[in-house]
Amino acid sequence: MAELKTLSPKEFKSDQEVRWCAGCGDHAVLSAVHRAMAELGYPKEKYVVVSGIGCSSRFPYYMNTYAFHSIHGRAAAISSGVKTANPSLSVWMVTGDGDSLAIGGNHFIHTIRRNIDLNILLLNNEIYGLTKGQYSPTSKLGQVTKTSPNGTIEHPFHPGELVIGAQGKFFARSIDNNLKLTTEILIEAEKHKGTSLVEILQNCVIYNDKTFGFITDKQHKKDRQIILRHGEPMIFGSDMDKGIMLDGFSLKVVKIGENGVSEKDILVHDAHERNPLLHLLLVSMSSPEFPVALGVIRSVEATTYDATLKEQIEQIQDKSSIKTMKDLLHSGNIWKV
Repeated sequence: MAELKTLSPKEFKSDQEVRWCAGCGDHAVLSAVHRAMAELGYPKEKYVVVSGIGCSSRFPYYMNTYAFHSIHGRAAAISSGVKTANPSLSVWMVTGDGDSLAIGGNHFIHTIRRNIDLNILLLNNEIYGLTKGQYSPTSKLGQVTKTSPNGTIEHPFHPGELVIGAQGKFFARSIDNNLKLTTEILIEAEKHKGTSLVEILQNCVIYNDKTFGFITDKQHKKDRQIILRHGEPMIFGSDMDKGIMLDGFSLKVVKIGENGVSEKDILVHDAHERNPLLHLLLVSMSSPEFPVALGVIRSVEATTYDATLKEQIEQIQDKSSIKTMKDLLHSGNIWKV
């Protein structure tokens, strides 16, 4: 894409009143998207934002770009069509855990499998917020909600595991209150060629407040989160003295300096490794045994659906004897009336 003059984040804001609840994590995500798009430097006309239904799906109204507010669960299908029809566009799909992992689950996994070059922002607040507090596919086992008054008996989806299971080539995770990290990840997602899935842990202050409170607690968050960066050792903690090691086919948390463990023993993050085993272990880490992994966890190059389709069409056109409408009308069996 041709670069334009540097734009500011405010130039990506629409003139519409943002109508999310005060304190909703969506506000921070919106700000990160504005910042990332400004930093990428594309003309506003090159961006398309597509959403489904849900609180997060109000995104198109707040973007000064091309945008499409679609129907429940179908944002992936529409995003795929937009990108396939015009591969030069930068397509951003904004969705929620209910929108994409319930009614939209089939479209979601096949978009990832096809590796269409678009960015999916999955805002995960582990609840249905727009419809007032029903449990969602990512709600914790046993969670009490309006539709599970005695606690949900369903085991939740883990988006990272689902993406890798669907042959996903890019998975990253951020959290709404880390604006800098989210912006950084969104830029990396756009630079990646293929389906980029960014899960953003997002707080719903009304119906599921502090669902991620354990890992966002200011006093302990450095011990409960680990930010992964390609080529860097997996070290974390308030004193940066904890690390992740491989123990057989599992991971374990160790303390550097104890039991003969040194920094050399700590795993170095390789986001580009094609074998997804270690990436699957990293996305599956959960508190309190492990820190929750944030950052770009998997980023692997592969052919994309839209580029391959374009190439296939060009090859067929080159071989075809039909070059014009006249050629088409006079091909095959023809007769005069």
